[in-house]
Amino acid sequence: MPRHQDRAAGGRRRASHSMESVLTEAVVLLDEAGPSALTFRALAQRLGGGVASIYWYVASKDELLDRATDHVIGGVLADIDAIEPGDDPIDDLRAISLALFDAILVRPWLGNYFMRNTDVQGNCLRLYEKLGQPTLRLKLTARQRFHAVSAISTVVVGSAVDLGQEPPAEVLDGAVGRDEFLSRFTATWRELDRDAYPFVHEIVDEFDGHDDIDQFRAALDLTLAGIRLQAGA
Repeated sequence: MPRHQDRAAGGRRRASHSMESVLTEAVVLLDEAGPSALTFRALAQRLGGGVASIYWYVASKDELLDRATDHVIGGVLADIDAIEPGDDPIDDLRAISLALFDAILVRPWLGNYFMRNTDVQGNCLRLYEKLGQPTLRLKLTARQRFHAVSAISTVVVGSAVDLGQEPPAEVLDGAVGRDEFLSRFTATWRELDRDAYPFVHEIVDEFDGHDDIDQFRAALDLTLAGIRLQAGA
């Protein structure tokens, strides 16, 4: 019998990889070159079997992407489960948010498929539940809790996806540094009419050489502060 197959019901041959191995290799391909590189043919070659063998585990590329995302989120969820709840639910929200942000920052493709199909993404749904549970300790209505978690998710996932993208080609190949690249914009902004662009002139020095992670943390803290204010905490 071939190495990667065994006999299934009705005489049909079944691939002997596991769902775990399929998803692990799918994540490797996604990390290496993004969703466009994840094809059933490329995955089958990595696993040492035929394309048809992948269909034993997933019915389509969309399902594969959803399950690969959930596979990674399982590890994130384990890290979040290890966080001991504190006295302040806002602090707990912040800790969970930072763990999710860190995971998506290094794998920006995650953000495109997180919570896309919770019928197969059990880990994503459990993480969403973990993020929502601290709000149950705040004096909020059900709608306010829903909006609070939606706002946090938008800030965390959106920021991580944005910051995780490759920089412009000239920065990526080392022709110019990040600060030099940003300085081109700030030089132009400083030439703008101050009366027409008073805000831009006010913040241009802050934009010049700003830290992206610091900017994200500020956005998260503003969101959390709004939730705290709404809850009267």
